Amino acid sequence: MTPALPDIDRSRAGWWLLTLSLAVAFAFVLHSLVGTFVLGLFVYYGMRPLDRRFREHLDPGLSAGLTLVAVALPVLVLVGSVVVVAVQELGPSGVDTLASAMETYVGIEPTQNPVAELESLAADADTGTAMGVAATGAGALAFLADGLLHVVIALAIAFSLLRDDDGIRAWFRDNVADEGDALFAYVTAVDRDLATIYFGNVLLIGLVAVMATVVYHAYNLAAPSSVAIPVPTALAMLTGFASLVPIVVGKVVYVPLTVALAAMAVRTDLSLLVYPVALFAVCLAVLDLVPMTYLLPRIAGRKTHVGLVLLAYVLGPVLFGWYGLFFGPLVLVLGIQLLRIGFTELIHGDPVTPKVRAGESIGAEPETED
Repeated sequence: MTPALPDIDRSRAGWWLLTLSLAVAFAFVLHSLVGTFVLGLFVYYGMRPLDRRFREHLDPGLSAGLTLVAVALPVLVLVGSVVVVAVQELGPSGVDTLASAMETYVGIEPTQNPVAELESLAADADTGTAMGVAATGAGALAFLADGLLHVVIALAIAFSLLRDDDGIRAWFRDNVADEGDALFAYVTAVDRDLATIYFGNVLLIGLVAVMATVVYHAYNLAAPSSVAIPVPTALAMLTGFASLVPIVVGKVVYVPLTVALAAMAVRTDLSLLVYPVALFAVCLAVLDLVPMTYLLPRIAGRKTHVGLVLLAYVLGPVLFGWYGLFFGPLVLVLGIQLLRIGFTELIHGDPVTPKVRAGESIGAEPETED
Protein backbone atom coordinates (compact mmCIF):
# COMPACT_ATOMS: atom_id res chain seq x y z
CA MET A 1 0.00 0.00 0.00
CA THR A 2 1.46 3.35 -1.06
CA PRO A 3 1.87 5.76 1.88
CA ALA A 4 -0.12 8.95 1.63
CA LEU A 5 1.88 12.04 0.79
CA PRO A 6 1.80 14.73 3.48
CA ASP A 7 -0.45 17.65 2.82
CA ILE A 8 1.40 20.73 1.62
CA ASP A 9 0.47 24.02 3.22
CA ARG A 10 0.45 26.11 0.05
CA SER A 11 0.20 29.37 1.96
CA ARG A 12 3.23 28.51 4.09
CA ALA A 13 5.18 27.32 1.04
CA GLY A 14 4.38 30.60 -0.70
CA TRP A 15 5.66 32.60 2.25
CA TRP A 16 8.88 30.56 2.31
CA LEU A 17 9.33 31.12 -1.42
CA LEU A 18 8.88 34.86 -0.95
CA THR A 19 11.32 34.84 1.97
CA LEU A 20 13.99 32.97 0.01
CA SER A 21 13.53 35.21 -3.02
CA LEU A 22 13.99 38.33 -0.92
CA ALA A 23 16.98 36.75 0.83
CA VAL A 24 18.64 36.13 -2.55
CA ALA A 25 17.88 39.70 -3.65
CA PHE A 26 19.29 41.10 -0.41
CA ALA A 27 22.40 38.93 -0.71
CA PHE A 28 22.94 40.26 -4.24
CA VAL A 29 22.64 43.89 -3.05
CA LEU A 30 24.97 43.18 -0.13
CA HIS A 31 27.53 41.56 -2.41
CA SER A 32 27.36 44.46 -4.89
CA LEU A 33 27.79 47.10 -2.17
CA VAL A 34 29.78 45.16 0.41
CA GLY A 35 32.35 47.94 0.82
CA THR A 36 29.63 50.53 1.40
CA PHE A 37 27.84 48.34 3.95
CA VAL A 38 31.05 47.60 5.84
CA LEU A 39 31.93 51.32 5.86
CA GLY A 40 28.49 52.06 7.30
CA LEU A 41 29.05 49.41 9.95
CA PHE A 42 32.39 50.99 10.82
CA VAL A 43 30.82 54.46 11.15
CA TYR A 44 28.09 52.98 13.36
CA TYR A 45 30.46 51.34 15.82
CA GLY A 46 32.88 54.25 15.71
CA MET A 47 30.15 56.77 16.53
CA ARG A 48 28.08 54.63 18.93
CA PRO A 49 29.81 55.71 22.18
CA LEU A 50 29.24 59.37 21.30
CA ASP A 51 25.65 58.65 20.28
CA ARG A 52 25.03 57.04 23.66
CA ARG A 53 26.17 60.23 25.38
CA PHE A 54 23.80 62.33 23.25
CA ARG A 55 20.98 59.85 23.84
CA GLU A 56 21.05 60.63 27.55
CA HIS A 57 19.55 64.03 26.67
CA LEU A 58 17.90 63.46 23.25
CA ASP A 59 15.65 60.89 21.61
CA PRO A 60 17.37 58.23 19.44
CA GLY A 61 16.62 59.90 16.11
CA LEU A 62 17.97 63.29 17.13
CA SER A 63 21.03 61.83 18.84
CA ALA A 64 21.89 59.72 15.77
CA GLY A 65 21.47 62.69 13.44
CA LEU A 66 23.49 64.99 15.69
CA THR A 67 26.27 62.42 15.97
CA LEU A 68 26.63 62.07 12.20
CA VAL A 69 26.18 65.77 11.39
CA ALA A 70 28.49 66.98 14.16
CA VAL A 71 31.27 64.40 13.78
CA ALA A 72 31.11 61.89 10.90
CA LEU A 73 30.04 64.25 8.09
CA PRO A 74 32.58 67.03 8.87
CA VAL A 75 35.34 64.41 9.08
CA LEU A 76 34.45 63.01 5.64
CA VAL A 77 34.28 66.53 4.17
CA LEU A 78 37.69 67.34 5.66
CA VAL A 79 39.21 64.16 4.23
CA GLY A 80 37.75 64.86 0.80
CA SER A 81 38.98 68.45 0.84
CA VAL A 82 42.50 67.47 1.87
CA VAL A 83 42.61 64.75 -0.80
CA VAL A 84 41.54 67.23 -3.49
CA VAL A 85 44.22 69.71 -2.42
CA ALA A 86 46.83 66.94 -2.28
CA VAL A 87 45.90 65.76 -5.79
CA GLN A 88 46.24 69.29 -7.13
CA GLU A 89 49.67 69.68 -5.50
CA LEU A 90 50.99 66.28 -6.56
CA GLY A 91 49.88 66.50 -10.16
CA PRO A 92 49.17 63.52 -12.47
CA SER A 93 52.64 61.95 -12.21
CA GLY A 94 52.69 62.20 -8.43
CA VAL A 95 49.23 60.66 -8.15
CA ASP A 96 50.26 57.79 -10.44
CA THR A 97 53.29 57.12 -8.23
CA LEU A 98 51.16 57.25 -5.08
CA ALA A 99 48.52 54.95 -6.61
CA SER A 100 51.24 52.44 -7.55
CA ALA A 101 52.49 52.40 -3.95
CA MET A 102 48.96 52.00 -2.57
CA GLU A 103 47.81 49.39 -5.11
CA THR A 104 48.55 46.37 -2.90
CA TYR A 105 46.68 47.81 0.07
CA VAL A 106 43.65 49.54 -1.39
CA GLY A 107 43.09 47.61 -4.62
CA ILE A 108 43.40 50.59 -6.99
CA GLU A 109 45.24 50.08 -10.24
CA PRO A 110 47.44 53.02 -11.26
CA THR A 111 45.61 53.24 -14.57
CA GLN A 112 42.25 53.23 -12.79
CA ASN A 113 42.79 55.94 -10.19
CA PRO A 114 40.27 58.81 -10.07
CA VAL A 115 42.64 61.42 -11.48
CA ALA A 116 43.50 59.22 -14.47
CA GLU A 117 39.83 58.66 -15.20
CA LEU A 118 39.04 62.37 -15.01
CA GLU A 119 42.03 63.19 -17.19
CA SER A 120 40.83 60.62 -19.72
CA LEU A 121 37.43 62.28 -19.80
CA ALA A 122 39.04 65.63 -20.45
CA ALA A 123 41.38 64.25 -23.13
CA ASP A 124 38.62 62.48 -25.01
CA ALA A 125 36.34 65.50 -25.09
CA ASP A 126 36.64 68.38 -27.51
CA THR A 127 37.21 71.18 -24.99
CA GLY A 128 37.19 73.77 -27.77
CA THR A 129 33.43 73.53 -28.15
CA ALA A 130 30.61 74.11 -25.73
CA MET A 131 29.42 70.53 -26.19
CA GLY A 132 32.91 69.23 -25.40
CA VAL A 133 33.14 71.26 -22.21
CA ALA A 134 29.66 70.11 -21.18
CA ALA A 135 30.53 66.47 -21.86
CA THR A 136 33.72 66.71 -19.82
CA GLY A 137 31.92 68.38 -16.94
CA ALA A 138 29.10 65.85 -17.01
CA GLY A 139 31.53 62.93 -16.98
CA ALA A 140 33.51 64.34 -14.07
CA LEU A 141 30.32 65.14 -12.16
CA ALA A 142 28.98 61.61 -12.69
CA PHE A 143 32.25 60.13 -11.47
CA LEU A 144 32.28 62.26 -8.30
CA ALA A 145 28.57 61.71 -7.72
CA ASP A 146 29.12 57.94 -7.73
CA GLY A 147 31.63 58.21 -4.88
CA LEU A 148 29.37 60.62 -2.99
CA LEU A 149 26.45 58.21 -3.39
CA HIS A 150 28.38 55.44 -1.64
CA VAL A 151 29.26 57.79 1.21
CA VAL A 152 25.62 58.84 1.58
CA ILE A 153 24.49 55.19 1.64
CA ALA A 154 27.10 54.36 4.30
CA LEU A 155 25.95 57.30 6.44
CA ALA A 156 22.31 56.26 5.97
CA ILE A 157 23.16 52.73 7.16
CA ALA A 158 25.02 54.13 10.17
CA PHE A 159 22.12 56.49 10.98
CA SER A 160 19.56 53.66 10.82
CA LEU A 161 21.65 51.45 13.10
CA LEU A 162 22.31 54.25 15.61
CA ARG A 163 18.62 55.15 15.75
CA ASP A 164 17.11 51.66 15.75
CA ASP A 165 19.74 49.38 17.31
CA ASP A 166 17.78 48.98 20.55
CA GLY A 167 14.70 47.97 18.57
CA ILE A 168 16.72 45.54 16.43
CA ARG A 169 18.19 44.00 19.56
CA ALA A 170 14.74 43.61 21.14
CA TRP A 171 13.31 42.06 17.95
CA PHE A 172 16.23 39.62 17.75
CA ARG A 173 15.83 38.64 21.41
CA ASP A 174 12.06 38.17 21.15
CA ASN A 175 11.86 36.46 17.74
CA VAL A 176 15.18 34.78 16.95
CA ALA A 177 17.13 33.89 20.08
CA ASP A 178 16.47 34.72 23.72
CA GLU A 179 19.12 35.62 26.27
CA GLY A 180 19.75 32.01 27.23
CA ASP A 181 20.39 30.86 23.68
CA ALA A 182 23.82 30.18 22.18
CA LEU A 183 23.06 32.32 19.13
CA PHE A 184 22.25 35.31 21.32
CA ALA A 185 25.54 34.83 23.20
CA TYR A 186 27.44 34.61 19.90
CA VAL A 187 25.87 37.76 18.43
CA THR A 188 26.40 39.81 21.59
CA ALA A 189 30.04 38.71 21.83
CA VAL A 190 30.60 39.70 18.19
CA ASP A 191 28.91 43.05 18.87
CA ARG A 192 31.19 43.76 21.83
CA ASP A 193 34.34 42.84 19.94
CA LEU A 194 33.41 44.97 16.92
CA ALA A 195 32.60 47.89 19.21
CA THR A 196 36.06 47.61 20.76
CA ILE A 197 37.95 47.23 17.48
CA TYR A 198 36.11 49.79 15.35
CA PHE A 199 35.96 52.42 18.07
CA GLY A 200 39.64 51.70 18.61
CA ASN A 201 40.16 52.69 14.97
CA VAL A 202 38.53 56.04 15.65
CA LEU A 203 40.71 56.57 18.73
CA LEU A 204 43.80 55.67 16.72
CA ILE A 205 42.92 58.20 14.02
CA GLY A 206 42.46 60.89 16.65
CA LEU A 207 45.69 60.08 18.48
CA VAL A 208 47.81 59.95 15.32
CA ALA A 209 46.23 63.18 14.06
CA VAL A 210 47.07 64.91 17.35
CA MET A 211 50.65 63.58 17.30
CA ALA A 212 51.06 64.62 13.67
CA THR A 213 49.73 68.10 14.48
CA VAL A 214 52.32 68.48 17.23
CA VAL A 215 55.15 67.17 15.02
CA TYR A 216 54.29 69.30 11.97
CA HIS A 217 53.77 72.53 13.92
CA ALA A 218 56.91 71.94 15.99
CA TYR A 219 58.83 71.44 12.74
CA ASN A 220 57.50 74.72 11.35
CA LEU A 221 58.62 76.52 14.51
CA ALA A 222 62.18 75.19 14.10
CA ALA A 223 62.58 75.18 10.30
CA PRO A 224 63.10 78.22 8.06
CA SER A 225 60.10 79.42 6.08
CA SER A 226 61.70 78.25 2.81
CA VAL A 227 61.26 74.60 3.89
CA ALA A 228 58.16 75.00 6.06
CA ILE A 229 55.21 72.59 5.87
CA PRO A 230 52.18 74.07 4.09
CA VAL A 231 48.78 73.61 5.75
CA PRO A 232 50.25 71.52 8.60
CA THR A 233 46.92 70.97 10.40
CA ALA A 234 45.18 69.61 7.30
CA LEU A 235 48.13 67.33 6.54
CA ALA A 236 48.09 66.14 10.17
CA MET A 237 44.42 65.20 9.84
CA LEU A 238 45.18 63.29 6.65
CA THR A 239 48.06 61.53 8.41
CA GLY A 240 45.62 60.40 11.08
CA PHE A 241 43.29 58.87 8.52
CA ALA A 242 46.22 57.25 6.73
CA SER A 243 46.91 55.36 9.96
CA LEU A 244 44.03 53.05 9.01
CA VAL A 245 46.14 51.53 6.23
CA PRO A 246 48.42 48.85 7.72
CA ILE A 247 52.15 49.01 6.97
CA VAL A 248 51.60 52.15 4.85
CA VAL A 249 50.30 54.10 7.89
CA GLY A 250 51.50 57.74 7.76
CA LYS A 251 54.00 57.05 4.97
CA VAL A 252 51.40 58.00 2.39
CA VAL A 253 51.56 61.57 3.79
CA TYR A 254 54.93 62.18 5.41
CA VAL A 255 57.09 60.47 2.76
CA PRO A 256 55.86 62.67 -0.15
CA LEU A 257 55.94 65.64 2.22
CA THR A 258 59.56 65.14 3.27
CA VAL A 259 60.61 64.43 -0.31
CA ALA A 260 59.02 67.69 -1.46
CA LEU A 261 60.68 69.59 1.41
CA ALA A 262 64.04 67.99 0.56
CA ALA A 263 63.69 69.08 -3.07
CA MET A 264 62.94 72.63 -1.91
CA ALA A 265 66.02 72.54 0.35
CA VAL A 266 68.26 71.35 -2.49
CA ARG A 267 67.04 74.16 -4.75
CA THR A 268 67.35 76.79 -2.00
CA ASP A 269 70.31 75.85 0.22
CA LEU A 270 71.81 72.39 0.57
CA SER A 271 72.45 72.97 4.28
CA LEU A 272 68.69 73.13 4.84
CA LEU A 273 68.43 69.44 3.92
CA VAL A 274 68.96 68.57 7.58
CA TYR A 275 65.43 69.75 8.40
CA PRO A 276 63.51 67.38 6.07
CA VAL A 277 65.83 64.51 7.11
CA ALA A 278 65.14 65.18 10.79
CA LEU A 279 61.40 65.45 10.07
CA PHE A 280 61.46 62.09 8.27
CA ALA A 281 63.22 60.41 11.23
CA VAL A 282 60.73 61.82 13.74
CA CYS A 283 57.74 60.88 11.57
CA LEU A 284 59.07 57.35 11.08
CA ALA A 285 59.35 56.85 14.83
CA VAL A 286 56.34 58.79 16.13
CA LEU A 287 53.80 58.51 13.29
CA ASP A 288 54.72 55.07 11.93
CA LEU A 289 56.42 52.67 14.34
CA VAL A 290 54.51 53.73 17.45
CA PRO A 291 51.02 53.43 15.85
CA MET A 292 51.78 50.09 14.18
CA THR A 293 53.64 48.33 16.99
CA TYR A 294 51.97 49.80 20.06
CA LEU A 295 48.81 51.86 19.55
CA LEU A 296 46.91 49.85 16.93
CA PRO A 297 47.11 46.39 18.55
CA ARG A 298 46.36 47.69 22.04
CA ILE A 299 43.64 50.22 21.23
CA ALA A 300 41.83 48.24 18.53
CA GLY A 301 42.30 44.84 20.13
CA ARG A 302 42.14 45.22 23.88
CA LYS A 303 40.17 41.99 24.22
CA THR A 304 40.88 40.29 20.90
CA HIS A 305 44.29 38.68 20.38
CA VAL A 306 46.79 41.43 19.48
CA GLY A 307 48.60 39.43 16.78
CA LEU A 308 45.36 38.34 15.13
CA VAL A 309 44.05 41.90 15.03
CA LEU A 310 47.24 43.13 13.39
CA LEU A 311 47.11 40.23 10.90
CA ALA A 312 43.51 41.10 10.02
CA TYR A 313 44.48 44.70 9.32
CA VAL A 314 47.35 43.59 7.10
CA LEU A 315 45.59 40.83 5.15
CA GLY A 316 42.18 42.50 4.88
CA PRO A 317 43.19 45.23 2.38
CA VAL A 318 45.47 42.84 0.49
CA LEU A 319 42.63 40.33 -0.05
CA PHE A 320 39.59 42.60 -0.40
CA GLY A 321 40.85 46.06 -1.34
CA TRP A 322 40.12 49.31 0.50
CA TYR A 323 37.13 47.99 2.43
CA GLY A 324 39.29 45.15 3.76
CA LEU A 325 40.41 47.66 6.41
CA PHE A 326 37.00 47.10 7.99
CA PHE A 327 36.00 43.73 6.52
CA GLY A 328 39.16 41.94 7.70
CA PRO A 329 38.50 42.61 11.42
CA LEU A 330 34.83 41.69 10.91
CA VAL A 331 35.75 38.25 9.52
CA LEU A 332 38.31 37.81 12.30
CA VAL A 333 35.76 38.55 15.03
CA LEU A 334 33.13 36.26 13.48
CA GLY A 335 35.67 33.42 13.31
CA ILE A 336 37.08 33.90 16.80
CA GLN A 337 33.68 33.98 18.45
CA LEU A 338 32.59 30.88 16.54
CA LEU A 339 35.70 29.13 17.86
CA ARG A 340 34.93 30.29 21.40
CA ILE A 341 31.17 29.58 21.30
CA GLY A 342 29.86 26.50 19.56
CA PHE A 343 32.80 25.01 17.67
CA THR A 344 33.91 22.65 20.46
CA GLU A 345 30.38 21.29 20.86
CA LEU A 346 29.96 20.91 17.10
CA ILE A 347 33.06 18.77 16.60
CA HIS A 348 32.18 16.60 19.60
CA GLY A 349 28.52 16.25 18.65
CA ASP A 350 27.28 17.95 21.84
CA PRO A 351 24.45 20.50 22.08
CA VAL A 352 25.67 24.05 21.47
CA THR A 353 25.53 26.17 24.61
CA PRO A 354 26.13 29.89 25.23
CA LYS A 355 29.20 29.11 27.35
CA VAL A 356 32.72 29.88 26.12
CA ARG A 357 34.51 26.55 25.65
CA ALA A 358 37.78 27.66 24.04
CA GLY A 359 39.95 30.75 23.69
CA GLU A 360 38.65 32.36 26.86
CA SER A 361 41.19 35.20 26.72
CA ILE A 362 41.07 36.16 23.03
CA GLY A 363 37.64 37.76 22.72
CA ALA A 364 34.85 39.61 24.47
CA GLU A 365 32.54 37.78 26.82
CA PRO A 366 29.03 37.08 25.54
CA GLU A 367 25.89 38.45 27.12
CA THR A 368 23.82 35.70 28.76
CA GLU A 369 21.01 35.32 31.29
CA ASP A 370 23.51 35.31 34.13
